[in-house]
Amino acid sequence: MPAGVKKTGRRDASRRGSPEAIEKRRAARRFNDLLAGETRTARLDGRTEKKRQRLLKELKDGQLRASGKGLKPIDILLRVDELLALGEPLVALKKALKPPRPVVSSDEVVAGVKQLHEAYGFRLEAYAFVGIDDATLRRAGVGKAGRAMDPKRAGLASASRSGGAGRRAA
Repeated sequence: MPAGVKKTGRRDASRRGSPEAIEKRRAARRFNDLLAGETRTARLDGRTEKKRQRLLKELKDGQLRASGKGLKPIDILLRVDELLALGEPLVALKKALKPPRPVVSSDEVVAGVKQLHEAYGFRLEAYAFVGIDDATLRRAGVGKAGRAMDPKRAGLASASRSGGAGRRAA
């Protein structure tokens, strides 16, 4: 280590927060549960549960926890997509978020949705939480093979009115 450079702390040295260490702990818990005959498939570990609670609170409050600034549409998409990845039901997200204003489907919006989806790959139902309807997604070519989802099955037809979304189709 170069002279004058200090180690910043024990956390860096222990690497407890590294993604590899977290995945190892999760795998070990699953393995132990399997061999012990227990099933905890729906339960999240402590860190993930705290993250889930923080994301839901930020969505409900409409502002970032750290700075207190309001959530931008990209912030909402990021949080909704992360919560869906954690297995949060859509009903809980609908309760946490007030219904968004429907977005007018202009050529600029369609191009923006297409570019955003290519960059981030958000789940299709997440877009309904910022007011993007299935017609806009279809025009943007977002979805399975560029086709829009079945509105009745996916629930996106009423998403702009109810503030929710349906199942993932891609």
